[in-house]
Amino acid sequence: MSAYILPILFILLILYCIYKRINTYDTFVKGASGAIKLVFDIFPFIASIMIAVALLRASGITDWLTEILSPIFTALGVPPELTELVLLRPFTGSGSYALLEDVLSTYGADSYISRCACVIMGCSETIFYVATIYLSKTKVKRLFYAIPVALLCSIIGTILACLLCKVM
Repeated sequence: MSAYILPILFILLILYCIYKRINTYDTFVKGASGAIKLVFDIFPFIASIMIAVALLRASGITDWLTEILSPIFTALGVPPELTELVLLRPFTGSGSYALLEDVLSTYGADSYISRCACVIMGCSETIFYVATIYLSKTKVKRLFYAIPVALLCSIIGTILACLLCKVM
């Protein structure tokens, strides 16, 4: 049944456009050209965040921070093996998914550490990436409260996720 959802939505969209007398092709082309312009507008922001993450990992700063912060995360109930995942998740989605894959292959899918990693991935967001992309197209430039609050919520979500995985 799920294989039919997209074709049905596509047909319903075309029928709606016919009913409202909207030129479907022109509207599609206009939207696609706007999307291409948007990609070119936000590309420098995406490139900068990707370069920053690559530099963090290549320089060894993430390894150093993992060593320093592991005891703190352990005291808060987060397995020390997930410290790098917790550190990189606010910056990069694909990098954190690669770390998740490493955790799953190392510890197995049913282990406590893997369950924690999966829930952390589900309860957190790529905060800096989202702020970069969404706010690059708005006039909001002062993020004094938004990013620290988002990071705090991400840490609280991580701690609660590991607590719930321990209890369940």
